[in-house]
Amino acid sequence: SSQGRSGASRQHIPDDASPPPMPSLKSSVPATEGLAAAVTALAGGLAAGLSLGSAGAAVPHLLSPLEVPVALLVCAGTFLVSRRLFGSSPVPKSSHKWKGSGNVRDDFLAVFDDLSSELVAEMDEYSPKLPEGVAVHVRRLIEYNVPKGKLNRGITVVEAMQAIRGESPPEMTWRAAALGWCVEWLQAYFLVADDIMDASETRRGQVCWYKVPEIGMNAINDGILLEMHIYSVLRRHFRSDPLYVPLMELFHEVTLQTATGQFLDLTTAEPDKVDFSRFSMHIYVNIVVYKTAFYTFYLPIACAMLLAGITDQALFEKAREICVLMGTYFQVQDDYLDCYGDPSIIGKVGTDIRDNKCSWLINTCLAVATPAQIKELEANYAKNDARCEAKVKAIFEACGVKEAFHKYEEETAARLRSLISQVDGMPPTIFSQLLNRIYRRKK
Repeated sequence: SSQGRSGASRQHIPDDASPPPMPSLKSSVPATEGLAAAVTALAGGLAAGLSLGSAGAAVPHLLSPLEVPVALLVCAGTFLVSRRLFGSSPVPKSSHKWKGSGNVRDDFLAVFDDLSSELVAEMDEYSPKLPEGVAVHVRRLIEYNVPKGKLNRGITVVEAMQAIRGESPPEMTWRAAALGWCVEWLQAYFLVADDIMDASETRRGQVCWYKVPEIGMNAINDGILLEMHIYSVLRRHFRSDPLYVPLMELFHEVTLQTATGQFLDLTTAEPDKVDFSRFSMHIYVNIVVYKTAFYTFYLPIACAMLLAGITDQALFEKAREICVLMGTYFQVQDDYLDCYGDPSIIGKVGTDIRDNKCSWLINTCLAVATPAQIKELEANYAKNDARCEAKVKAIFEACGVKEAFHKYEEETAARLRSLISQVDGMPPTIFSQLLNRIYRRKK
């Protein structure tokens, strides 16, 4: 999707502004607090033990000078280990289970109901207490933006874990689905922000969130709320798991990569100034790899691999190679559908030509266009005018852009099949399933 850049004024937040106290969740006690207490106990035990040991006469009939500090050290060490392993506020084992009805989408949506209910209920746990309207708004925000898409990214986590592990306990499958929904929440956050930047009208068959009359630019803050929900889910359901830190780092890394891709997309061209010298297929691939490939394909697969216990770094690298190519292919398809797709099927009206996007179509066209055609493109590209858009599409047609896309699709699918056949150390079926899902897609 493209992005319009308007000069809307913003209130500057001073660097030295003092933030209000952070609301605290009643049930949240940092694990580091218990660790710090244990370290203090250990230090105190050593000090006391050495002191008593040096004055061994004070306990002549009970312990020798050496036994006192050793005994205290063992006690403090045991306390430290128990704190480190179990935390200062252990998270109760989840009672959630995957329904296993046979309908993966319905079962996946049932997990959404679990998570969204928890996130809304969490509003009541804050101190100071929040107004009732906050929970109402959060529920509406979630239901409007998170579960309305195809859900391919989230369901991929479940399918990939099952492909790697085989049949899994319903509790573990539910956790895979929870991670899948974290990916969907991240997607919702990106889309809310992207629609504002693109000045888009519709998304997933409904009015963009920021276009809802009473929402407006509050959607910017709503996007931040959606992103933070990811970490609430991870904290609630993975905090006591050794995967907690790797999962946090994975989501942070992919969010940064995607934001970097969005930056590249926004700065490649000004919204109303056509300068094809700033376009190239190399720049285009950079944009789509960072903006789309990592979070759409690699993130769900990496989540599943972590949850399934994969630790071989070479496997993660191979997965990354496949996912980057598949993500690029997916974005090329998106560009094609933006121009030639049916809005009633893809759920939005394409705007890439009007928004001066550095798309696969324009780069492919520029590579073969005549000087006269390039001049015509420069006169009509990035114009918010249906007649200008039609002229650009006519040049695309004359330059064989449609045919070039179909050739690219077949060659890329063949290359992906070759890479998938090289996967060794885990079942490659999930990659084949992903390819089959997007190959020749219409939406």
